[in-house]
Amino acid sequence: MMNLQKKYENLKALLLQLKSAAIAFSGGVDSTFLLKVAHDVLGDNVIAVTARSSTYPEREFHGAKAYAEGIGVKHVIIISEELEIEGFSQNPVNRCYYCKRELFSKIRDVADQHGLKHVLDGSNFDDLGDYRPGMEAAKELHVISPLKEAGFTKNDIRALSKQMNIPTWNKPSFACLSSRFPYGHEITEEKLKMVEAAEQILLDMGFRQVRVRHHGEIARIEVGPEEREKFFDLPLMDFVGQSFKKLGFAYVTLDLAGYRTGSMNEGLSL
Repeated sequence: MMNLQKKYENLKALLLQLKSAAIAFSGGVDSTFLLKVAHDVLGDNVIAVTARSSTYPEREFHGAKAYAEGIGVKHVIIISEELEIEGFSQNPVNRCYYCKRELFSKIRDVADQHGLKHVLDGSNFDDLGDYRPGMEAAKELHVISPLKEAGFTKNDIRALSKQMNIPTWNKPSFACLSSRFPYGHEITEEKLKMVEAAEQILLDMGFRQVRVRHHGEIARIEVGPEEREKFFDLPLMDFVGQSFKKLGFAYVTLDLAGYRTGSMNEGLSL
């Protein structure tokens, strides 16, 4: 298996060949690492593009903005409101396709405006193991995934990010808030705000890896498997239950399996 340093050298060589790029930058572990390496290699021939929408929490936006400013990369903010895309709010199984096609189309426009040759995203090798319809949109629009091409796994990215003192090296995994809804359940701005507020409550309490899945009247909480034991505390359970009910949930539950990637895909037959 290729060692980490070799993957890193391959990534830099790949980026150098591209000459210039606009990077879809969410501020997550993958896109932050990609942006840092690309900026090191290509300098001002790289820009970061972040899309604001109701599916993207304010805390994530401010983190992305601060990092881009900190390394001195040009940062372009666009509006990409997924709820306005026809078919998106009905939450079909291929929902991410609609979202990514809209996003990458807008980033392509930004790249063209700045005279940049390519659009890049932070998909990694591990993403090949889950159902990700957004990758089809990326393929259609010729978006390049350098981390995936260089063979980087999530663990590789975290390890090298730590070595390079990139602050997101141990940041919990994040996905857009639309992923909190079962397929076929309508997504609305009100429901998205409920989920964002509920997750913020848990984060403010010290939980690191959180998802609040919206099942109509029911909130299904997923936390990191090692964090589940924190709920063996009656005052904590009472506080969470009462707080969530103030947001509009009638019932509050804890998923006994804890957080895992793609839990909403578990019932799919693809």
